[in-house]
Amino acid sequence: MDDRLTRIRPMALADCERVSEIRIRGWRHAYQGIVPRSFLDGLSLAADAERRRVRFAQGDGSVVNLVAERGGEILGWAAHGPYRDGEARTGDAELYAIYVDPAHLGGGIGRALLTEAVGQCSPYPRMYLWVLRDNSPARRFYERAGFRPDGAEEPFEADGVAVPEVRYVRDLRD
Repeated sequence: MDDRLTRIRPMALADCERVSEIRIRGWRHAYQGIVPRSFLDGLSLAADAERRRVRFAQGDGSVVNLVAERGGEILGWAAHGPYRDGEARTGDAELYAIYVDPAHLGGGIGRALLTEAVGQCSPYPRMYLWVLRDNSPARRFYERAGFRPDGAEEPFEADGVAVPEVRYVRDLRD
């Protein structure tokens, strides 16, 4: 197999630690200068991996976790499922997270994960996602993939600093 090919597959329990590593590295890379350094430095790989293992084991199948591999190495992770409007479920989908190991950004891994997630959510009329308002690279990535901000904004706070999120939407019926 060509090690440049990206393979998307369902996440396994054994992938939790690597997924947590990618997520934390992703936070520290993408949110540098947006989220306080103290918050980013306080992220714990062990705690995140344990939380991920518990959620994975207790999952009811509504959340789909995907990993992207090249040459047998996990380089990205995405999660999607029903849109969460508070505690209520709607008839739409939501991309909960997508992260790529920062050492492999720009190589099509994020695009492959997003394409697969959108494809799996095609029975839904729309897919939503939340992104930090000041995360311009992520916003451009989503806009290139057909997502548009819909005007909704949510507060998010990290170590006492406001880092608001904006909501994006993509019509999946096209």
